[in-house]
Amino acid sequence: MNNKNLSMGNATNWPDEVVIHTDGASRGNPGDASLGLTVLDAEGETLFEYAEALGTQTNNYAEYSAVLKALELASENHVKLLHLRSDSQLLIRQLTGEYKVKSEGLKPLFLACRDVARTIPKVNFEHVRREQNARADKLANMVLDEIF
Repeated sequence: MNNKNLSMGNATNWPDEVVIHTDGASRGNPGDASLGLTVLDAEGETLFEYAEALGTQTNNYAEYSAVLKALELASENHVKLLHLRSDSQLLIRQLTGEYKVKSEGLKPLFLACRDVARTIPKVNFEHVRREQNARADKLANMVLDEIF
């Protein structure tokens, strides 16, 4: 089940500045988990959407997995300015250094996110309200609905 994913749109040739909304979902926490993300250009037009099943994981693991995937895609596309948005306040505060990552299970994902973020000239980690993250949430849940 870990290799089930869906993607829509253009996965390459992105502009220098993009906005990526990320979300992770877990039914059971830990339970069946997935990630979803949507990539927008600076004008708000959708460039790419992606979702992936993660097997049995916690919600925080799924949230971090979504961010890591977003960072990897942005790096691969040579994005120069990334606005990475999530409705997980804990995640954003950890990524900005305001909070420490205490969970041993999340530290490797946090470190991977930090390392990939360093390959992108400018990354803004931004907390958004759940309503502003609805499409990424829907994508994550679509994968869970189809697979599990």
